[in-house]
Amino acid sequence: MEGDENNRIKILLVDDRVENLLALEVILSTENIECVKANSGKEALKILLKDQAFAIILMDVQMPLMDGFETAELIRQSEKLKQVPIIFLTANMNTSEYIFRGYKAGAVDYMIKPLSPEILKAKIGIFADLYKKNRELLAQEDHLKTLNDRLQKQSQYVRSLIEASLDPLITISLGGKITDMNEALASITGLSRGQLIGTFFFDYFSNPRRAREVFEEVLDEGSITDSPLTICTKDGKFIEMLCNGSIYRDESDRVVGVVIVAREKLLSKYSRSLIEASLDPLVTISAEGMITDMNQATLDITGMTREKIKDTHFFDYFTEQQKAREVYQEVFEKGFVIDSPLTLRHVEGKLTEVLFNGSVYKDEKGNVLGVVIVARDVTAQKKFANELLEAKNNAERERQIAERAVKSKQQFLANMSHEIRTPMNAIIGFTKVISKTDLNTKQKEYLDAIKISGNALIVLINDILDLAKVDAGKMTFNHLPFKLSDSVSAMLHLFETEIEEKNLKLIKEYDDSIPDVLIGDPVRLHQIILNLVSNAVKFTTEGKITVNVRMLKQDTEHVTVEFDVSDTGIGISDSKLETIFEGFQQASSDTSRIYGGTGLGLAIVKQLVVAQGGNVTVKSEVGKGSTFRFALNFGKTEAKVEGETDLGVDIKKAAMGIKILVVEDVELNQLLMKTVLEEFGFVPEIAENGKIAIDKLQKSAYDVILMDLQMPEMNGFEATEHIRKNLKSTTPIIALTADVTTVDVEKCRAAGMNDYISKPVDDKLLYRKIIKQLNLPLNGKTNKRKERKVLLRQQDKSINLDYLKVATRNNSVAIKEIIAVYLQETPKLIGLMKEAISSENWEQLQKTAHSLIPSFSAMGINAEFEKTARKMEAYAVSLRDKGLEEAAEKATRTEIKDLFLKIEIVCAQACEELKAESVVGK
Repeated sequence: MEGDENNRIKILLVDDRVENLLALEVILSTENIECVKANSGKEALKILLKDQAFAIILMDVQMPLMDGFETAELIRQSEKLKQVPIIFLTANMNTSEYIFRGYKAGAVDYMIKPLSPEILKAKIGIFADLYKKNRELLAQEDHLKTLNDRLQKQSQYVRSLIEASLDPLITISLGGKITDMNEALASITGLSRGQLIGTFFFDYFSNPRRAREVFEEVLDEGSITDSPLTICTKDGKFIEMLCNGSIYRDESDRVVGVVIVAREKLLSKYSRSLIEASLDPLVTISAEGMITDMNQATLDITGMTREKIKDTHFFDYFTEQQKAREVYQEVFEKGFVIDSPLTLRHVEGKLTEVLFNGSVYKDEKGNVLGVVIVARDVTAQKKFANELLEAKNNAERERQIAERAVKSKQQFLANMSHEIRTPMNAIIGFTKVISKTDLNTKQKEYLDAIKISGNALIVLINDILDLAKVDAGKMTFNHLPFKLSDSVSAMLHLFETEIEEKNLKLIKEYDDSIPDVLIGDPVRLHQIILNLVSNAVKFTTEGKITVNVRMLKQDTEHVTVEFDVSDTGIGISDSKLETIFEGFQQASSDTSRIYGGTGLGLAIVKQLVVAQGGNVTVKSEVGKGSTFRFALNFGKTEAKVEGETDLGVDIKKAAMGIKILVVEDVELNQLLMKTVLEEFGFVPEIAENGKIAIDKLQKSAYDVILMDLQMPEMNGFEATEHIRKNLKSTTPIIALTADVTTVDVEKCRAAGMNDYISKPVDDKLLYRKIIKQLNLPLNGKTNKRKERKVLLRQQDKSINLDYLKVATRNNSVAIKEIIAVYLQETPKLIGLMKEAISSENWEQLQKTAHSLIPSFSAMGINAEFEKTARKMEAYAVSLRDKGLEEAAEKATRTEIKDLFLKIEIVCAQACEELKAESVVGK
């Protein structure tokens, strides 16, 4: 029962809804898990004051009086509770600010309501295992500390034994100098320890040369027995001694010195008492191997009496008799033996591991009479060593687990980057395609605002996903020429609709003396203005919002510009002004409930401004409004900045006849890349994966290869390696990647790729990278296209080709080609999905569903069907990974069939409509 109790853990459940607490208790309670419930943050704190022995805390975020964030922050103030994992339960994960606030409060994870019992159990299982392992490690640490204390006590005991000896004992370095001694030597010489240490051993004898010979004999032979020497005391007395000595070694088995034990002659009775007092077994053995004498310690360790053990064979008391015989013989051959391991057997079967040291002993004429053996019990030391080794192995296993966790984290970030950037690639890519059409002034302004907002989102994604950058608090800043007036105007366009809806006035005051083009980071500036204006709009219900931009000073190289964002909103109290720029801070506790948000925006503003050498301040009055002010330095330049939709190069002339192989498995991305490249005048050709690309390269020559990294059959890394090593091709390869981690960049270079570009693809950057690889010049400008009208959505159809017409600029040939691909591929995918469901091949279902998802938005099909496909893909992954219980698995299979039926119907309808659709001329 005690073992079961040790394995039992406690979980604290915190939720203001009783039904939620009961549901969690039903899911988690087992014989090894005890659930303790609290219906508020206050009650949870009361429980934790009495009992801190919780493995995990599951806490709802939204609770009255004291929410989950506030409760977590108070819990983390306790030293004993700082390491207890807190998992937040929430139905709101809409903003990064919300997430950041939770992690700053002390959460280690989030779970979205409604909760999946399987996922909840899995996460709790992981944290429970970590809690148990941590508890085991702490127990091991206490045990190791106990063992270490024992060793220290044993060492102190040995030292005490040496000091208690009446025989002088000396340790001597290889140079002959005294390094240590016991009190008996100091007493017999009349000198203090300080006077003896560091002096030559030979200087204290009546015949120093003979003393040196004895010392050298120990070094040559390994030991000496009863060598007569005469010590000279401080007061001039001479004491005859018999010296026994041996070399001693360090842990590397190197001889580091000599130990000498001297005893006065005619003191055999005293010597016997000393031997009997020793806790180490001591045995004298005749030349025939028979025991002639022993001390009490030998009797204790063997369980024998003196009468029974005397005149018996020495070898009979060991588990390995032959090895004991060899040790005995080695003493006769060498004159000594040092630290030979043997195992003694007690008459009752107990085994004791010992290290034997021995030497021959002689009569006064030098004849060998036998061997004396001293055994040292090392059972405790060996046990300690084994425990240390086991602890080391456990630590190594924990280290490997931690490394795997880091790798899993990196893989998760790479996957998340890929999943987010893939749709962003289409959004930003087709926005740029639209920007190349003829637009009126208002349309161009709105499109520029969309593009700038998309670029800001990409920067935000980079900062969130790049954990190394976030953990280190590092941000990089670009130094690019840009038009400050245009940038500010574009950002303010984003708020026009919301400002009109709230019946507010938006006033822009811009200093015309500011140079037209400056050098700085426009994207970071957009983030700052976006956060400040967004706050102003959020907290203002009537009146106006003013954005003032004025030049403070300038010299020949730099301009200092000051920005003010003022509003007539609710204002901020004086008590909150000092903390308003801290993370997760808002003006009052009611602010979050009334206006939303997590309070992270102003912290980001301050971080971005300070990192660029500026400072941000605020002046505010409750009920009248606030003014946020910051100043930044920009560089001056004579460079010209082209319009956002103007590439600024003669693309037709530079790209004429250049063949580009696009290796990409997602059809929408294929079409996007084909459209972009053809606009530049390139001749693109598509390969669906690395294997097809290799086949094409063996048949045709290409000027540049654009290589996606994640593809079925053969990915981009494998394909590039084959191209370089097997085909011996030097054709420039540019990687298309949604995973822009340092690891992937290094892998691209190692595989033999010349360059890389991250998704969403910047068409101008792509063009320049291609031209750079081909060493072609950039010059001239592009011609603008004629205006094309966008068709209105047809509400009575499942499809809407407006997106395709805008994306291709009403290119009927391109639209027909896309529709043909859809009509050819979609029935195949539907058939594969049906087959996968029938055969329960969940991996195939996941892959085909994933391939089908982009087609919904391309064909203008209702977004709900894309969500349906994504949901089916997620279910397929759950079934593939077998992470569900039997009942849940059965329900999931049924749900998949229902979802597939919806997808099958809408795809069939879409195919029928596309077959009847006449694109050209409509």
